[in-house]
Amino acid sequence: MTITGIFLPVISSVAVLAYEGVSAFGLGVTSEVFGCDRSSDGLPRYDYAVTAQQPGLVRTDTGLPVLVEHGLDRLRAADLAIVVCWDMPDVIPPPPVLEALRAVIALGGRVLGHCTGAFVLAAAGLLDGRRATTHWMYADALAARYPEVKVDPDVLYVDEGQVVTSAGTAAGIDACLHILRTEHGAAVANEVARRMVVAPHRDGGQAQFVPVPVDEEADLAILHDWVLIRLREPITVADMARQVSMAPRTFARWFAARTGTTPHQWLTGQRLIRAQELLERTDHGIERIAADCGLTPLMLRRHFARRFGISPQSYRRRFTQTALSSAGEAQSGHCGHSRGKGHRRPAQRGRRHDERGARPPG
Repeated sequence: MTITGIFLPVISSVAVLAYEGVSAFGLGVTSEVFGCDRSSDGLPRYDYAVTAQQPGLVRTDTGLPVLVEHGLDRLRAADLAIVVCWDMPDVIPPPPVLEALRAVIALGGRVLGHCTGAFVLAAAGLLDGRRATTHWMYADALAARYPEVKVDPDVLYVDEGQVVTSAGTAAGIDACLHILRTEHGAAVANEVARRMVVAPHRDGGQAQFVPVPVDEEADLAILHDWVLIRLREPITVADMARQVSMAPRTFARWFAARTGTTPHQWLTGQRLIRAQELLERTDHGIERIAADCGLTPLMLRRHFARRFGISPQSYRRRFTQTALSSAGEAQSGHCGHSRGKGHRRPAQRGRRHDERGARPPG
């Protein structure tokens, strides 16, 4: 995974598309991550809205009615436009919807396709030549209907810069938190995840469909907690295997089959997540941060650059600036929120470059 969002402009406005039969869960996920006002706790606040081609009363897939107040003009003007589950793969979305999504990209914004929302992005031509994923049940159908799309059915989410797609159900949470992480850093994303009582970070490359019995899921949770309190220490595969009473080779196969990654890769990922938080929230030097994560300074720099495409120092500068900017906006009340009647930040179109610079080609 790379921090692709680090070269993209700041997201201030988020709009999700609703339609008759829209996923209640999908709407709830986007609202929980981007719609809740947590600015009093120093967390980012977004100008969030639910939109539809024809505003009014819309019923979700569970029959719950949703009053949609905004039309496609609000979707088109968003920094981040989200399409949740579109469980009608044989139905082409209305042209005005597709045109609005193309406009978001043309103006430098981002789009997120949650689950079968990838079919809508593909119909708009936004996935042509790009990697994408969707719910594993619909991956073959997406590949067959849109052969220009490089469908990867085995991952949780795919970040292609301006276009992000995710697998089904809970993977939508992972993708939203990933976007939050690229915007505001690991500490903010992890804090929001804790509020939601969900896993703080599941890498997009993890396996999408891995059946795990309840007792084995408990073993993984115990192992996870055991590792997190010992990141300063040298930890081997044998050490991890002992925690679940397995031989190292058996454990390595067991772990890979249930997580889609190797124990070593996962452990390195946990060390880097800790490094992200320390870089964002402390002024400790690289040597101390590396030691706190169980790495040497050289290995920290190498792994960090390989995983995120940026040096630890540059990462710290970027997210220190973001934190200061967010804090200032929260104090001045310049962030909008759709649940109240307070001030809304107007969408800033045509400004798709900021202090981070433009995303480099490729």
